[in-house]
Amino acid sequence: MARPLRIEYEGAYYHVTSRGNERKKIFYANSDYDKFKTYLKDAQDKYGYLLHCYVLMSNHYHLLIETPNANMSKVMHFINGSYTNYINRRRGRSGHLFQGRYKAILVERDRYLLELSRYIHLNPVRAGLVKRPKDYPYSSYRGFIRVEGRNFVSCDLIWEMISREKGEASRKYKDFVEGGMRKSPSSPLKDIYGGAILGSKRFIREALGRLKDEILQKKEVSHRKELKASYGYENVIRGICEHLNMTRDEVMRKQGGNRKMVIYLIKRFTGMTNLQIGELLGGITYSAVAKAYERFCLKLARDSSLTKELESLSQELSIVKG
Repeated sequence: MARPLRIEYEGAYYHVTSRGNERKKIFYANSDYDKFKTYLKDAQDKYGYLLHCYVLMSNHYHLLIETPNANMSKVMHFINGSYTNYINRRRGRSGHLFQGRYKAILVERDRYLLELSRYIHLNPVRAGLVKRPKDYPYSSYRGFIRVEGRNFVSCDLIWEMISREKGEASRKYKDFVEGGMRKSPSSPLKDIYGGAILGSKRFIREALGRLKDEILQKKEVSHRKELKASYGYENVIRGICEHLNMTRDEVMRKQGGNRKMVIYLIKRFTGMTNLQIGELLGGITYSAVAKAYERFCLKLARDSSLTKELESLSQELSIVKG
């Protein structure tokens, strides 16, 4: 079974979801919702994570969390494990409560956090359970608009994103969230990269750069090919730059003689297609990439010194082999 990629570091933000096994209920009574919230609070005391918003639905939940201590897996293992044990004891059942592993999307804070909070708080409205998000009792929304206490939810960051004036933040946030009811905005989750990262291209590259070299070589990692393509080409280009003692601009320059080498090595060491490589190199066609690759292969066959140089460079780039 494919395993979702986990990228953990200090100060990371995640949108976490988990569904009931076979999409069945995970909350059966009001007391179950309260118990789950108890485990959310217990996990804070134990692991020091921050909860920025949440919604608990009958057969799934959404959390928006921050991990100052790079321990997201421990946090979620405690929450899901504790709650599963509770439900199994209470209802005299055994086995899995949740459907597979929880899903944790690494999120770029400034670009997506505010929109995700609205998406989460409007979940009960989209499901037709209530007409207004404040009418749903099992989410953090009431704390954001000061209808009830904040409890264990940290509202300040999202409030600061909506207004610099603390006195106006809750009102402006209410307008922001409920304004989303008057339109059908696209889900902020539609732009997830590789099933694991939500952010700009720069954020994605930086996130993948935090991974240990061997992680993306594991065949059980879900979306491995897509993730490996992004991870690999950055390492390949950096390796070529270091090997040739050139800057990235010099290596990628159209007039230079190294672009064919770049194409050859990216195709060899990553999962990128000709079309993706063409986009990386400034919009050249996939057929031009294919021809450049073929010409470089022919050159390699005739030039033994170039072959030796490529063998040396290939050893340096071996960390991105699949």
